[in-house]
Amino acid sequence: MGLISDPNQRRALINLLTRLNAPICILCYMVGVAWFMGLAFEPFTMRTYMSENAMGSTMVEEHFPAGERSLVTAREFAAQKKKAGGMPVDWLVKTMQDRGLEVFTQSFSRKLPFPDENTERFLVKGTNVYGILRSPRGPRTEALVLTAPCSQGNANNQAVGLLLVLAQYFRNQVYWAKDIIFLVNEHDLIGMQAWLEGYHHTNTTGMNWTPLQGRAGSIQAAFSLELSTDVVTSLDIVLEGLNGQLPNLDLTNLFYAFCQKIGVLCTIQGKLQRNDWDSALGYSHAVQTMMLMVLKQASGRPWGDHGLFMRYHVEAVTIKGINSFRQYKTDMTTVGRLLEGMYRKLNNLLERLHQSYFFYLLPSLSNFVSISYYMPAFGLIGVILLLRALDLWVQLSPPPVTQDGVASAEQSSPGALSVLTPLVISHMTGVALYALPVRFQEMAVEHFPVSETEAVVLTAIAVYTAGLALPHNTHRLVSGEGTEQGWRVLKLVAVLYLAVLLGCTALVNFSLGFVLALTLVPTAAVVTPHVPKFPTAVFMVVLSPAGTLLLSVFAFRELQEMPLGFQDGWLLFLSVISQGILDHELYGSLVFPLVALLVYPCWLLFWNILFWK
Repeated sequence: MGLISDPNQRRALINLLTRLNAPICILCYMVGVAWFMGLAFEPFTMRTYMSENAMGSTMVEEHFPAGERSLVTAREFAAQKKKAGGMPVDWLVKTMQDRGLEVFTQSFSRKLPFPDENTERFLVKGTNVYGILRSPRGPRTEALVLTAPCSQGNANNQAVGLLLVLAQYFRNQVYWAKDIIFLVNEHDLIGMQAWLEGYHHTNTTGMNWTPLQGRAGSIQAAFSLELSTDVVTSLDIVLEGLNGQLPNLDLTNLFYAFCQKIGVLCTIQGKLQRNDWDSALGYSHAVQTMMLMVLKQASGRPWGDHGLFMRYHVEAVTIKGINSFRQYKTDMTTVGRLLEGMYRKLNNLLERLHQSYFFYLLPSLSNFVSISYYMPAFGLIGVILLLRALDLWVQLSPPPVTQDGVASAEQSSPGALSVLTPLVISHMTGVALYALPVRFQEMAVEHFPVSETEAVVLTAIAVYTAGLALPHNTHRLVSGEGTEQGWRVLKLVAVLYLAVLLGCTALVNFSLGFVLALTLVPTAAVVTPHVPKFPTAVFMVVLSPAGTLLLSVFAFRELQEMPLGFQDGWLLFLSVISQGILDHELYGSLVFPLVALLVYPCWLLFWNILFWK
């Protein structure tokens, strides 16, 4: 307390921090990055463990025998799907009814704001079919969900076949204390969104759907199944949900425990776990796995049907069957036993999953990094902004007064207009970036030979590029030239703005906040009107929000061991932009509005400081 209360000691500390500001900032950045990269080293992580007593203290035996029957059902489903030219609703209703379920359907339609060229659809109409297995031994106030999307072509037929056979098998068991919902949704995420909105009586996306005629209890957990081959070599678990939400870690631990028990190869991010953690290859493998999770979580998009459940506080994951070159094979009977065991464990739950972690990173399925381990890395990088703000505050402090009462130097105060004008114009540019691409697509299609999707992407790029002219527009609106104190005040506001923005983002989606901090903090730290203009401008453009996205696209494919050339990477970059806008319009992803309305305007403030006159 003496350091804070004693003016002399406080002044000495401030002088030390301002004199060594640059070295301390560089050190904090390097230590922050090193801290984060060190999290993938196994001795620095924690072993996964089951926190929920209801799932960890009981043993279950799996007896599912009907793997071959599920393949027969899958082939029958594929034939009916081909005959119907889409989802065979009547066949699914009859099949579920024959298995003793209460069967209901839900129709839905959604007009996309612009065509989704990845799936070649614009006006989406479909039907969800679901059957409810009522609990014979419980009050029917809680439920579990097993879902399999009806995908185009021959994809995911085996998942639907296994779901139907599991429904029949579960129907013959008497130990269920929760309702179980078996859902086959059409059009993947759109159909899942319609069903969840109907189940929870909400409509947050403006989709048209018919009310659900049948409901079960409050959903406790859900699994989405994706199987497209008769045999699998490994099962991959997908965790990342909408806006970077993650399921309770116990759900992942449950999957890993049963894979170990039954002897199924399991992966995360498509990568098998290595045991040689103390070697360079083992550490590199863990870093790749963790960074893939970071980039997927930072995207904010749901990476499977499970990703939409978490908006309604339902813990969910997607299990994908992978058939690769590995000699190890797993049949449908083993996959069915795995699902049976997990549902029997979840059947024992007395309350929602809550005892384990919701904020974590996974370098492997057997180790995790908790929020208390990775937040210091973000804090070390974020403190750079506070140190720069302190330095600017000291520079803006009034000069010392001499004994005769005269200030030692004259300082001109910045006008309010010179500071407010960049703030207003930057945010107006952000509003244009958010609002114009979708609304101007028809005009762009009329005047240019482009499709609707290309018009949206090109309009976004045009608005983004036009924002680079902000310094010239700003100084035309400001009477006179900006003062030396003016850019310092503007930078102080921008640095504090960025610190609050990154801090709030990291609390909601750590990966997004950390990726933005890696690129935006160096820009905020170095930019002044007195640095060389051209190299600094190139540096800022490369580390701008768009540059960060482009670098992330190439990094993501490198981590997947599927590198891209520049042309293919650029096309994928344009596709990611359109998909990000579409995810916001369809599912409520917050990454696009966050970048357009807050991150990009904040970056423009630093761009304006670089060209301050």
